[in-house]
Parts: sequence; C-alpha cells; structure tokens
Amino acid sequence: MDRIEAENLEVSRVSETTVFSVAGSLCALLVLALTILPAEAGPPYLTDDPEPVDYQHFELISYTIGTHVKGDTSGMAPGFDFNYGLIPNGQLHLGAWLSFDRPGAMAPQFGYGDSEIGFKYRFIQEDEQGWRPQVALYPIMDFPTGDQSRGLGAGHTRTLLPIWVQKSFGDWTIDSGGGYWINNGGGTLDKDYWFSGLLVQRKVAPDLTLGGELFHQTATVIGGNDSTGFNLGAVYDFDEHNHLMLSAGRGLQNSVASNEFSWFLGLQIVY
Repeated sequence: MDRIEAENLEVSRVSETTVFSVAGSLCALLVLALTILPAEAGPPYLTDDPEPVDYQHFELISYTIGTHVKGDTSGMAPGFDFNYGLIPNGQLHLGAWLSFDRPGAMAPQFGYGDSEIGFKYRFIQEDEQGWRPQVALYPIMDFPTGDQSRGLGAGHTRTLLPIWVQKSFGDWTIDSGGGYWINNGGGTLDKDYWFSGLLVQRKVAPDLTLGGELFHQTATVIGGNDSTGFNLGAVYDFDEHNHLMLSAGRGLQNSVASNEFSWFLGLQIVY
C-alpha cells in the first residue's frame, strides 16, 4: 500500500442543515470513541484541505502509516512529505517513502516505494464573516518507483484529480472534497475510481485539536467492492513550528478485505 492511495476524496455539495447534522454525528462518534479508548486536515487524515503552505514557507511531515486486512499488513515507515509555498496560494508537493508489506506467513518485504508530485492551488478564499468556503484544486501524480512484484508499489503511473473545500465556524472546521483516480494499469485488473470524505475538527485546547472523518472509495479493481471507513485523530502543538499528528480507524464496509485497522503517526515541522 502507498500513502496516496489512502488520500483520495470527492466533493459533496450539501445544505447547511445537512452539514451540521453530519458534523454532529461525527463529533458524537469521536466522543464515544474517546470514552472507550485510553485517553488541521490532510495528515493525519485521509481528507485533505484547500489551504496551501504560506508563500515562501515550507512544511516537512515524517510519518508511518499502515493498514491491516485479513492476511496482510502493509504501509510506509518512514514516509516523507515536503510542501513549499511556491507562489501565493500555490503549494508544491513532493512525497517519498519506504514501503513494507507483510503478507501472512510469507517473508516480509521492505524497500523504496512509489514517489509523488503535486501542486495545490487555492482559487477561492474563505469569507470569515459569511458562508463562502475556501476551495482548491490539488492534482497529484504517483510514479511507479516501487517494486510491484514485492508488494511495494502500484506498478504503473496513477493520477488524482481532486477538489477540496473548507469552512470554519469558531473552534470548528469542516473539510470535504474528493477526486477521481486515473488508475488503469494497462492489461491489469486495476480500474479508475472515486474517493470522497468528510472531516470535522474542533480545537478543544490551545495546543490540541481533535477530529473525526468518514470516507468512501469505489472499487479499485475489476470485480472489486466499494469500501467505507472512519478515522479518529488528534493534532498536538508542541509549539508554532512542531506538531504531533496521529489517527486510527477501520473500515465499515468490506473491512476484512479493505481495512480491519489503520493508523497514522507523524511529526510536522513548519517554517
């Protein structure tokens, strides 16, 4: 598995009532989970956001991410995302990682995975006093630098064409969006697919933000099944430059084959 497969979404145009209804449901789910477990969009979530890095500034995210399904655990450790504010409202993105795959009783595999490049451009600014959200396009291309035969890459170039939307209400932030993956490997069972998601976050303390998201993906292979899942996460600010990011979740639909458990743990450095 590579990271960008986990980062695909489709825009939802919903009414104001629907937005707050879904947000309330996600927050209730987050509260419930936090009572059972020991106690920013984009990483550590699958839903991205339309906000680029500030002009002539950068962020570096180092992380581990993975997914367990019946008979297999795969992911990246470590992975690196580098984002740079190349122009006002425009961000250059580069991604590289070491992939791992542990297919049941077979020997685990580890090596360099696929690589990616993208560019986020925000073309609508948020009206903080009104209802207009900020909106961005964020095309990303994955290159097959990983060894597909060892489960460390897709084996072909893939392209994501998404749009991201965000609106804030005080301490609450709602992100939604999605995109179309061009995933046809040519002569393989892979096919193009959609990924969509909705993320709700709340700043509960000056240095802590909690969030929960729901996401849905159509089948990525011929004869495959759609999948739906959720993540619960947090971002902790050590200071204005250093941030701890974590999330965990699982599938709600076809989870045995798509996502019995998934995680993200990373450190974000912003300058």
